[in-house]
Amino acid sequence: MEKFIVKKSKGLSGQVKISGSKNAALPILAAALLCSEPVRIDNVPTLTDIDVMLDLLRCFGAEIKPCGGMLTIDCRNTVNSIPDYRVTKKIRASFLLAGALLGRFGFCSLPLPGGCSIGLRPIDLHLKGFAAMGAKIATEHGLVTIKAKKLHGSSIYLDFPSVGATENIMLAAVLAEGRTFLNNCATEPEIVDLAGFLNAMGAKIEGAGTDSMTIEGVKELHGCTYKIIPDRIEAGTYMLMAAAVRDSEIRITNVIPQHISPIIHKLTETGIQVITGDNFIRVISGREIHNTDIKTLPYPGFPTDLQAQFMALMTTGTGSGLVKETVFENRFMYVAELNRMGADIKIDGRSAIVNGVKHLSGTNVKATDLRAGAALIIAALTAEGQTEIGEICHIDRGYVNIEKKLTDIGVDIKRIKEGDDGECTE
Repeated sequence: MEKFIVKKSKGLSGQVKISGSKNAALPILAAALLCSEPVRIDNVPTLTDIDVMLDLLRCFGAEIKPCGGMLTIDCRNTVNSIPDYRVTKKIRASFLLAGALLGRFGFCSLPLPGGCSIGLRPIDLHLKGFAAMGAKIATEHGLVTIKAKKLHGSSIYLDFPSVGATENIMLAAVLAEGRTFLNNCATEPEIVDLAGFLNAMGAKIEGAGTDSMTIEGVKELHGCTYKIIPDRIEAGTYMLMAAAVRDSEIRITNVIPQHISPIIHKLTETGIQVITGDNFIRVISGREIHNTDIKTLPYPGFPTDLQAQFMALMTTGTGSGLVKETVFENRFMYVAELNRMGADIKIDGRSAIVNGVKHLSGTNVKATDLRAGAALIIAALTAEGQTEIGEICHIDRGYVNIEKKLTDIGVDIKRIKEGDDGECTE
């Protein structure tokens, strides 16, 4: 186990290059199972979640050759087996293998997925889509077994625009017979990226990025070379870090500004200056920020994955701000840690009121999940004294070389080892 030691920062300056998107890479890696020819995937982030997904692919016989940020994945000798629960429980994205295996083999048996402790996130919408395409589903002894002699196209309506369900149904439908109409589906940039990768392999997907997609099944897919989009959540996190530290000016590169327009607009409301270019963003902070209200929503609304970081920013802002969480029911677990640092946050169900305070105080805190860990770093940047952040294995799941990137822009942060008292399994 390791922890971060973070000291209060003065004005940050310099440049941060954003890595490839974790949430785009995970379904794309799963999609490689659909193809019996090698695929080359560029801009793959070096994260623990990615390592877990690659281990899962190897469990099915995939051969993986890394070269820098590029991975060559050869699934021609893939076998259909049941992966070890000890591996699948580490990431919820393990269940994306269901759509790929079902599409290629017509059968899969997977342990129920793991994931962050931020909400229930049931897989019923995934299974509803598979069933509509002709699959038979059984759940027993912690395993979900899905069978189909041949998947067929269908008209599917999602009761909620679930990202995971949209991705899984896309993976299953590309090799199904006939045409699949997917309605009320997710519109996130990661969905568009998955469609781009599948189409590069010969799939026929139209409408990705809208709430209605059409997927024309094809007989087989072929190899391709594809580059993953930048990580919009990582970009938003560094924007909020720059905003939190007074008198900072940070240039964030390898970013697609339209993917994070809600963050740009909300930061502008607080008084932060944000300048955008074709593939960069500059964030310039002044002496104070004015708290505002946010409400998390599916894309293109304010992303739930940046809710904790934005709340951390507002802890030392002026006035009050209201945070409404509509996506996950248990995403305020980290608030107790911020309050231990001197924040004034009151929770009422799925809403939180943040009253700005003059300053926070460094203390010992722990990351309760991935994005909560990033929020604690933001709080530590402004806290008096020193902050120790434990259970940073969560942070390593979503941020590439975070301490080096922060050190390069002037943050006093160190990673140190502590007693090994358990395994981080998110």
